[in-house]
Amino acid sequence: MNIILSRDTQVKIMENIVTNAEKYFGKFCILMAAYTRKTAKLRDKSDLLVKQLIDYGNTENPELRTTVKNFAEELAKVQDYRQAEVERLEVKVIAPLKMYGVLIKQTRAEIKKFNKARNNEIKQLEKLEKIRQKSPSDQQMISQAESQVHKASVDANRTTQQLEETMDEFQKQKLKDIQKIFLDFVTIEMTFHAKALEVYSNAFQTLESYDAEKDLEDFRAKIHIASGTFHEARPDTMTTSQSTALPWSTQSIRSTLQKLELVESDKESEGDQLQDFRDAGYTQIQWVTSRTT
Repeated sequence: MNIILSRDTQVKIMENIVTNAEKYFGKFCILMAAYTRKTAKLRDKSDLLVKQLIDYGNTENPELRTTVKNFAEELAKVQDYRQAEVERLEVKVIAPLKMYGVLIKQTRAEIKKFNKARNNEIKQLEKLEKIRQKSPSDQQMISQAESQVHKASVDANRTTQQLEETMDEFQKQKLKDIQKIFLDFVTIEMTFHAKALEVYSNAFQTLESYDAEKDLEDFRAKIHIASGTFHEARPDTMTTSQSTALPWSTQSIRSTLQKLELVESDKESEGDQLQDFRDAGYTQIQWVTSRTT
């Protein structure tokens, strides 16, 4: 009877091990499958972002178009690495976890077989005990019952040994697998993030080196042409302040002075009128000169 109690304790330990494995490995499988699907969705959304960036770049000026195109290419590289990440997760993480569904089912079948043999042994023992109580003098029936008990005990011992071997193999594989599965998971993630960091660094440098002034100059040049004004696209870097448009050019001032000299030589008699004209012209010239300096 002590042997039967020992087997009961033994089978309870085994059942707990299998139950915990079924519970947690099942949850791991579900969560890792969801994690992989989310990663795949992120890859798909990033692919759409790359497409939109390329489409947008084609509408911009050359400098920004080149920058956006190069930036989109770097993002596309990250998505290639993310695709590899998804494929490796499916093979090295999800697939091994799925296998535990079959493995646990097989182990439970072994436990069920053991329980059947143990119950039969208990049944035969109880039968023998009843015969001894009811017919203590019937040696033939007692002998037959004892034979059945012995047979049931041998079968239970054999089943117990098989179950012990099965559970030992199950536990050994479980411990190794849980280590390997999550080592593979971490390795896959480290590989992806290391490569992604390198590509993102290139993308950062691409964006940082963009010179917005060049595109701004091209934009201003197009706007000026469209409005009919022809200012230079790139302002003079030596100028310290913004120049103000003059009401007339220096050449027109020189022409006015020459006319004044001709009038002075031909019409000396008209001193008062000429003096007034000079004063007006001189005042205007002074105003222009002060604006240009």
